[in-house]
Amino acid sequence: MKLLSFKGAVALAGILLISTHGALAAPVASDVEFMKKAAEAGQMEIDASNLAQAKASSSAVKSFASQMLQDHRAAAAELKRVATTKGVQLPTTPSDQDLKTLEGLGTLNGASFDSQFAIEVGVKAHTEAVALFRKASAEAKDADIKDFAKKTLPTLEHHLEQAKTMASDVSQGKAKQ
Repeated sequence: MKLLSFKGAVALAGILLISTHGALAAPVASDVEFMKKAAEAGQMEIDASNLAQAKASSSAVKSFASQMLQDHRAAAAELKRVATTKGVQLPTTPSDQDLKTLEGLGTLNGASFDSQFAIEVGVKAHTEAVALFRKASAEAKDADIKDFAKKTLPTLEHHLEQAKTMASDVSQGKAKQ
């Protein structure tokens, strides 16, 4: 019986580790797609919230934007960590559609900004994000990606509820100036 060389044994151990744990196996396409969409959506929230800090007149909008910056930066860092371990390169900018929304928001100030931000970023973007994360929570094949989606989903659901209240207050003129 022939013994393996040290290099051969190390190589065999590495192959066994990868095949049994999938540590270096690339995620399936749908999981990669989720991570990329989540990164784009998160960056849109960050960019829009930065705009709100400068352009909003409502303290409710500014407060919401401040919370979005904190939560979405934390989620982006966690997503980046997961993506790095999976060998996935994430986009660093919002989607083309979201860039158009941001451009439109950039032309507004004060109450008109508040109203559009509440609708587009608060309610619409969070409704889409909740749907994206719910689907990944249920269907992601990679355990780390699924865990990230499950862990982040309650925060997004909370944001959506806050956004609905903010949008209602802004549209009715109840938001504190």
